[in-house]
Amino acid sequence: MIEVGRFHDLNILRDTSVGLYLGDETGEEDVLLPNKYCPEKFEIGDQIEVFVYRDNDERKIATTLEPYVLMNEFSLLKVNDVSEVGAFLDWGLEKDLLVPFKEQKQKMEVDRWYMVYLDIDEQTDRLYGSAKVEKRLQNKDLTIEEGDEVEIVVYQKTELGFTVIVNNLHRGLVYKNEVFEELEIGDKLDAYVKKIRDENKLDISLQAIGYKNYNDPNCELIYEALQKNNGTLTLTDKSSPEDIYEAFRISKKAFKKAIGQLYKERKITIDKTEIKIQNNQNA
Repeated sequence: MIEVGRFHDLNILRDTSVGLYLGDETGEEDVLLPNKYCPEKFEIGDQIEVFVYRDNDERKIATTLEPYVLMNEFSLLKVNDVSEVGAFLDWGLEKDLLVPFKEQKQKMEVDRWYMVYLDIDEQTDRLYGSAKVEKRLQNKDLTIEEGDEVEIVVYQKTELGFTVIVNNLHRGLVYKNEVFEELEIGDKLDAYVKKIRDENKLDISLQAIGYKNYNDPNCELIYEALQKNNGTLTLTDKSSPEDIYEAFRISKKAFKKAIGQLYKERKITIDKTEIKIQNNQNA
C-alpha cells in the first residue's frame, strides 16, 4: 500500500492527459502525479521520488513538492485560514494542513505560527496536524543514551534555557548558559545528549560531548583561520566572548581549550595580543 504522509520511490506506469500514474512494486494501487509536477523527460518504468497525500476530494495524490513536516514529526507552521472545522496551516503543499479544534491547545489565529505534529486518522486515512505537542512526547522509555548525537527542534524558551524536542520522541533542555548562537522557536539542529538525570530528564548540548569530540574540530577551525591570515590572529584567551563568537561561532571556553591544545602540540605561540603559527610557518 502507498501510505500517505511519506515520501515514496514510485515507478511511472502510464502517461495520461492529466499527468503520470505512479505505482510501487506491489501493483496494488496507483496515484496521480499531476502534469505541473511531471518531469520534462521521462520513460515508462522510470522511478521518481514523490510525497503522497490526499487532495481536496480525499484522493491520494503525488507531488514533487517537499512539505515542511513529515509523518510523526514536528515543525513550526503558519496559519493561513480558520473555519468552522479548525485551522488550516501552510505546510508547503497546495492543500493546507487541517488542525481540528480538538487538536489545538488554544484557539489558533490567522498569520500566527504554531508548533505542530503531523499525524493520521487511522479510520479515515486523513492527515491532520496537532498542536498538543506534550502528548506526543514521552521520556519514560528512552531510545537514546548519554553521548548520542540526536536531532532536536527548539520548542519553547524558558528561564533555564530552551525546551527541545529530541528525535521527535522525547523532551529535553538546552541550558541558556551553554547557548552560544541565536536560537529561534522551530529551529532544527543536530545536538548531543549531555546527561540523563532523574526521571529520565534529558540535558542536551549543542556541542559534541567529550573533549576530543568537540575540541578537535575547533582546533582545526582556528588553525585554518591562522593559515588564511598569514599565520597570525589578533585573538587570545584574553579576548571578549563576543569577539571570539563573531570570529568562530564558538564559546570563549571552547576557544581557550582549542588554542591550549594547539599550544601543547607546539603548533602556535600565544602572547597578550595575538596567536601565531609556530615559527610563522603558514603551511
